[in-house]
Amino acid sequence: MKALVQRVKKSSVEIDGRLFSEIGAGLLVLLGVEKDDTEKQAAELAKKVVNLRIFEDERQKMNLSVLDIKGELLAVSQFTLAGDTSRGNRPGFETAARPETARPLYEYFVDCLRSYGIIVKTGVFQADMQVSLINDGPVTFMLEKK
Repeated sequence: MKALVQRVKKSSVEIDGRLFSEIGAGLLVLLGVEKDDTEKQAAELAKKVVNLRIFEDERQKMNLSVLDIKGELLAVSQFTLAGDTSRGNRPGFETAARPETARPLYEYFVDCLRSYGIIVKTGVFQADMQVSLINDGPVTFMLEKK
């Protein structure tokens, strides 16, 4: 399971030209679910995301989490994170979980995030979405749970 985590000033998802969800300051998390991923991995990854200290304190040090700043979170499923680009120029998706497996794990991940009392917005699983963000910093991290 992979999560691309971006510290944002704001972020939003549009579907069919209409605003579906948006957040203010917080985190945009793009989640890639792979074959053999488990609920345990999803829970551990959610815990890591909400506790990741990537927001600046009063001394301008990355020392605060999204929980500390009472930020928001936008979680979007993105199967292309499971893409294999090691061969040729066309990504392969053999490691990506099938939708019937990925959807419940994505939803479980979102539930785990919400269990920390944070405001969590989402995209729509398998929808064609346009994701906008103002990356703060820019600050971006790739997290993985294997």
